[in-house]
Amino acid sequence: MEVVNRLVEQKPLVIFTRSSCCISHSVMQLISSYGANATVYELDNMSNGQEVDKALQILGLRPSIPAVFIGQKLVGGAKEIISLQVQGRLVPLLKEAGALWV
Repeated sequence: MEVVNRLVEQKPLVIFTRSSCCISHSVMQLISSYGANATVYELDNMSNGQEVDKALQILGLRPSIPAVFIGQKLVGGAKEIISLQVQGRLVPLLKEAGALWV
């Protein structure tokens, strides 16, 4: 899990994905539609991608991607992001983390 912590520290918004994952792409589009600029890690393009994937699974993500961290905290995957959006809590969370300049 230390590998994940190093990748998310000091960043307001981090998304772990795979380049071919359409669900991840949809989550990134939703978040970016508010003007948020995420740091994106594509596990299939990382030399330690398998290690990161295992760490995300240990954190309880099934499936392990997309994995969204807002304010260095694991928010969850697509289901959790969509739930936050429906509840009207996604934008305030992004603002609070400093991921939006609105």
